[in-house]
Amino acid sequence: FVFKLTAAKQQDHFFQAAYLEERDAWVRDIKKAIHCLDGGQRFARKSTRKSIRLPETINLSTLYLSMKDPETGIKELKLEKDKKVFNHCFTGSCVIDWLVSSNSIRNRKEGLLLASSLLSEGYLQPAGDTSKAAAEGLSDTPFLDLSDAYYYFPDSGFFCEGYSSDDDVVLKEEFRGTIVKQGCLLKQ
Repeated sequence: FVFKLTAAKQQDHFFQAAYLEERDAWVRDIKKAIHCLDGGQRFARKSTRKSIRLPETINLSTLYLSMKDPETGIKELKLEKDKKVFNHCFTGSCVIDWLVSSNSIRNRKEGLLLASSLLSEGYLQPAGDTSKAAAEGLSDTPFLDLSDAYYYFPDSGFFCEGYSSDDDVVLKEEFRGTIVKQGCLLKQ
């Protein structure tokens, strides 16, 4: 799920998405941005906060840092489903339970709204077929409050075992680099 973008100064930038649909969304947004900039327009990505109508008092970045806290945050686990092992992830139910216990929300319905916002803004990523299908719009909500819907933090070191091939070794070696920002690698 890697694609290359060559800048005007002949610098190559490699972007790696967590899954195919995320890669395609990046490509669509980049193409739209290029088209807007070439036409002299300003590019603005649709904000989740506006579309979901989150209260202004909620700071997703601060909430994300609280969720990642090693002592009081969401515990990352090693989960197994369909002969695959998902490392450094957690269930949708765990996220909603944590939001309720931390008094970030009043009920599970509010939790779905807030977790969907975290997912849409990239603070959470879907892992596994169930959560990916929901994130792609194949469910009533993009985020699922289920014990078999898996999610992970983008910078957690998440990986899935059980379907590796020799090509994985080549990709890991070929795309080493310094992380410039989430989803972007600078080739050395």
